[in-house]
Amino acid sequence: MRHVVLFHSVYGLRPAVRTAADRLRAAGHQVSTPDLYGVPATDTVEEGFALLDKIGQEVVLDRARDALRDLPPETVLAGFSMGAGVAGALLAERPDAAGLLLLHGTGGAPDAVRPGLPVQLHLADPDPYDAQDEVDEWQQALTDAGADLTVFRYPGVGHLFTDPDLAEHSPDATAGVWPRVLAFLAAR
Repeated sequence: MRHVVLFHSVYGLRPAVRTAADRLRAAGHQVSTPDLYGVPATDTVEEGFALLDKIGQEVVLDRARDALRDLPPETVLAGFSMGAGVAGALLAERPDAAGLLLLHGTGGAPDAVRPGLPVQLHLADPDPYDAQDEVDEWQQALTDAGADLTVFRYPGVGHLFTDPDLAEHSPDATAGVWPRVLAFLAAR
């Protein structure tokens, strides 16, 4: 059993995040899904980016820090898209994190990675927000820093392909994600 904090995408705290958390809870994990915006989720990515601009990245990061405050140091940091970036940004402040689980986006700077840190990435191939050369560079940098990195690419799907309420949802790709995520968490 692991403590997991699961940060939402730029859309906000959508039902897909809550459903993912319920799936992890059903496997015996304790999962927190903080609302980094404090307002209802948006319906479009454009509205989400506008909301992020209005709230501000620093406020989002402060809310994420607040959500982690009472969680054990070995909590798994996880996130969807923007939330993956938030999880990665907080890694330097949480050196004992049990792992970094990144769904739909990269995150984590090499200088924040301790040797052996388990990192799992699930990403569309190609992904409109993570160019292949940038993903390759990130992957090499994390590997060079000593991360125990596993990358899963999902060809021909949209960016947030695990969200059933979005047009880019791919049931087949989504079905491949969750057993891998559960195995990742069970191994920690």
